[in-house]
Amino acid sequence: MNTTEDTSMNDIRRVIVRTTLAVLAMGLAGAAAAQAYPSKPVRVVIPLGTGGTTDVPGRIVAQRLSEAMGQQFIVENKVGAGGTIGADFVAKSKPDGYTLLLTATPHVISANLYKNLPYNALADFAPVIRVASGPYVLTVHPSLGVNSVRELIALAKKQPGKIDYASSGNGSAQHLVGALFAHMAGIELSHVPYKSSSQAQQDLVAGMVKVGFPGTPIVIPHMKSGRLKALAVTTAQRSSHLPDVPTIAEAGVPGYEALVWVGMMAPAGTPPDIVNRLNGEIRKLLAAPDVQQLLASSGVDPTPTSPEEFGAYLKSEFDKWGKVVRDSGATIN
Repeated sequence: MNTTEDTSMNDIRRVIVRTTLAVLAMGLAGAAAAQAYPSKPVRVVIPLGTGGTTDVPGRIVAQRLSEAMGQQFIVENKVGAGGTIGADFVAKSKPDGYTLLLTATPHVISANLYKNLPYNALADFAPVIRVASGPYVLTVHPSLGVNSVRELIALAKKQPGKIDYASSGNGSAQHLVGALFAHMAGIELSHVPYKSSSQAQQDLVAGMVKVGFPGTPIVIPHMKSGRLKALAVTTAQRSSHLPDVPTIAEAGVPGYEALVWVGMMAPAGTPPDIVNRLNGEIRKLLAAPDVQQLLASSGVDPTPTSPEEFGAYLKSEFDKWGKVVRDSGATIN
């Protein structure tokens, strides 16, 4: 090999060495950044109302992350428009791990109901973890005079559009859970949206509306007092909190399934090391028995996923509820 060839080969080797060192440096820098994270308080945006099935688990997670990671994870409720106001805020935030979205099923429902959203419900977010999930409960006021799902369906067929069902608002999970039930059961129910879950449940307990889909913590005490009847749960399996209550599928509407899930996302472009660090920390806290008990009291159980699994789940939920919106004709009033 002549001198020119030797020089050329040496140049190539030097380029390869520099490139390898640069890649290693980037990897070490990313790992160091993840270990240093968080170095300041983190904002956890919850786009739904306080005290609900999303807010309570979100505050539990934020508190435990504060304790585990040495910085405050501060919850901020940015409510309105089916959760889209808070989601839009996070989508447009800097992707550095210091602004996170703690959201739920309405995230993918609203994306199918609201037209011209200023963000993409899937592409503009980096999935971190599904935190927990659980059922809604098909519940009726005793004055309606039905004791089973089949009796409710029979009555609704005799009185099309005359039986009201309450939800926590247009575009809420309760709205679409009810719309899916009515569509699959072949009945017509009248949707009555409220501004919050608590307002909807107050009128359901009072008998102002006859049907609702509240969470288990709302239903259980009113079942015991006789003020409400639980006809079925919305999940594919019975709930451990209501083991004697059948699923809607086994009680008369085969194939029905809907659940409330709670999950964390970050703005798209958030470094994978930070996403994975958050995923690992949340997995650890969800394994604690006291956290599991706290979550159960809000009607959900831990169902953690990897970021990739959560991303695939979000896509499947987006597609599922998009079909429900189209098939049921549900709209924002």
